[in-house]
Amino acid sequence: MQLNVIKYDGSTEEYMHTKVIGTFHNALALADESNVFIAEQLADAITFNLYKKGTHHITSEEIHLVIEAVLSATDYHEAAMALSEYRNTRKLRRNRIVVVNNDEPQSRWDKSIIVSGLVQKNGCDKHVARAIASSVEEKVLNLAMSKVTASLIEHLVHAYTETMLL
Repeated sequence: MQLNVIKYDGSTEEYMHTKVIGTFHNALALADESNVFIAEQLADAITFNLYKKGTHHITSEEIHLVIEAVLSATDYHEAAMALSEYRNTRKLRRNRIVVVNNDEPQSRWDKSIIVSGLVQKNGCDKHVARAIASSVEEKVLNLAMSKVTASLIEHLVHAYTETMLL
């Protein structure tokens, strides 16, 4: 059985155990308790239980809440709080970014537009396209600007695509 994750933007992707490990590891690192072994053990428990339930779909929000609950239940309260704060801050920063294009009206930041463009126009693999879009998003968020131009995004997409495909 394949478990699919329904992303925040409504798209779906296959469940990836390694992303759960990464989320645990990052949460633990945010609380200065970085431990890959613990991250792997906690991720294994979640993955086992998700597949045991027999469900075919789960939202990324549900996975996030399960990760927070597991961290809290295993005495990693600081990591759970840090993860929640990090996720909420990213969500807030995403919602504040407006994309400006000279010819078109402004639009809200939407990483899925980059993904679909790379898949449809460039024939890029969906997982590679998501990795590229995530890198571009990280750069845009780190710019801490409320408005970014579509041309800047295009340049970043091109640069990260070249880098990842090399």
